[in-house]
Amino acid sequence: MNIQQTAINAMRVLSIEAIEKAKSGHPGLPMGCAPIAYTLFQNFLKFNPRDAKWDDRDRIVLSAGHGSMLHYSLLYLYGFGITKEDLMSFRQFNSKTPGHPEYGHTIGVETTTGPLGQGIATAVGMAMAEAHLAAKFNREGFNIVDHYTYAICGDGCLEEGISYEACSFAGAHKLGKLILFYDDNNITIEGDTDCTFNEDVGMRFASQNWQVLHVDLASSPDDIEALNVAIEKAKDEIDKPSIIICRTNIGQGSPWQGNAKCHGTPLGKENIQKTKETLGWPCEEAFDCPQEVFEHCAKAANAGAEKQAEWTKLFAAYEKAYPELATAYKAAMSGELPNFDAISGLYNFEKPMATRQTSAKVLNLLAKEIPILIGGSADLAPSNLSDMKDTDEITYGAFSPDNFVGRNVHFGIREHAMAAIANGLQLHGGLRAYCSTFFVFSDYCKPAMRLSALMKLPVTYIMTHDSIGVGEDGPTHQPVEQLAMLRSMPGLKVYRPADGKETAAAWVSAMSGSEPTVLVLTRQNLPQYEDSGKAALKGGYILEDCEGTPEVLLIGAGSEVELCVKAKVVLAEEGIQARVISMPCFEEFEKQ
Repeated sequence: MNIQQTAINAMRVLSIEAIEKAKSGHPGLPMGCAPIAYTLFQNFLKFNPRDAKWDDRDRIVLSAGHGSMLHYSLLYLYGFGITKEDLMSFRQFNSKTPGHPEYGHTIGVETTTGPLGQGIATAVGMAMAEAHLAAKFNREGFNIVDHYTYAICGDGCLEEGISYEACSFAGAHKLGKLILFYDDNNITIEGDTDCTFNEDVGMRFASQNWQVLHVDLASSPDDIEALNVAIEKAKDEIDKPSIIICRTNIGQGSPWQGNAKCHGTPLGKENIQKTKETLGWPCEEAFDCPQEVFEHCAKAANAGAEKQAEWTKLFAAYEKAYPELATAYKAAMSGELPNFDAISGLYNFEKPMATRQTSAKVLNLLAKEIPILIGGSADLAPSNLSDMKDTDEITYGAFSPDNFVGRNVHFGIREHAMAAIANGLQLHGGLRAYCSTFFVFSDYCKPAMRLSALMKLPVTYIMTHDSIGVGEDGPTHQPVEQLAMLRSMPGLKVYRPADGKETAAAWVSAMSGSEPTVLVLTRQNLPQYEDSGKAALKGGYILEDCEGTPEVLLIGAGSEVELCVKAKVVLAEEGIQARVISMPCFEEFEKQ
């Protein structure tokens, strides 16, 4: 058995042994996709495990997050700091190897995945970020931003609607440095996909302006050469993203090969022994792996370290040739933000305005001061007022295949993908992402917003047309339960400002915070309050007080604050002393 085959089998065996020890997990995908992952890491992926966050590394996303043991096996074999003990603690509380990959928890994991399809859309955002930053900073002879985004998905990911939305966006925007591997094993939990999913995936992607490539790993299970050829073709196509449809056998090499049972059930000790015999695995003890496999994998890791060293030299020359650009690049990658107190006019509002209008004013002031700000709307920018409308020298127009440097993004009517793409933009580094739609359609964004919260990503969600004030569109467009839903989500900050100054404070909180923020904004005009403003940064404050001790506290947020102020006057006429408290953000208030 050659070393390549041994390395591939190491990923299979480590995966099934960890799943067996955990008494739960998904062995099917790691066994079928091991040759894909091996070929990518060994022959193509640009990475350095000794500096896993290197700016110009390739990104890899396991959209089919249930196959996490494949990823952890790779991180173990290629030297990312995962140990044998970590593999033995798979799916255990507080281990470095949780059941699904978690960003910020395990070195080498680029994004949290698990809800199927999310990883595809997040990868689209990462590829979009690479294209944008390359257009902004690269100069002839100095490609300092030059990497690929790879993702691995399965049938389940492609059945989810978000995959259609995201892949349509990627094809329309010609994101040629996005490469998607499709684990086409024709199996889901309930059995053969013929009962639910029989479309021609290749034709679907071709119609979305993707390059479609095929590799048959079912007939030739470990055909590394065919994978090499396909990946080279994918990298050579710069005007289209590529999907490599890999026909695989779920549970390759096991007695359950090709059986739905293999998807999410540990094989059992007897079947593991049979699998080892089928694969010709040389080690008897569980979790043992030949030293030659580590040495083989180290060659790819060392090659990646050399590529980083070459990049470092290139960047040093870039700093001399383009010092201002180099300074801007370093500021972008560090997430540098301005002194918000120094921004003139940020809190200046006098006339009654809808908070979507005050948000537009604040957004455009911030656009001048935050060059890394990028975002847009799901085809509602004229209503959300979410475009950066200043001069082209500031916003560079719309992001498009002919203008990757643009900061205004037309996401199209794709709310779910939009939110996940924003996560990808934020995860990549070098950008501060926002997106927008009607508040009622936060329902369509919610799964991706939940991942924003889990990953602590400072994505800003502009949600306009709050409450029944949306008016004539009727109950389908009047958000009622959405506010309670989002406020109940751990890790998500919800701001519902009452006027322009509170809107400015909400934006400052969103830009300076380390968690996702939702701005819930009105369509109807609201009054401006003399005593509102930066106090909103605390989440809640006394807007209007009374003489002496209040008998009643009137607490409101957003458009209801106006009702509280009017109620205070009515109560005063009845001899009742009332204090008005504006509470735009419960989460910030509770921090105190």
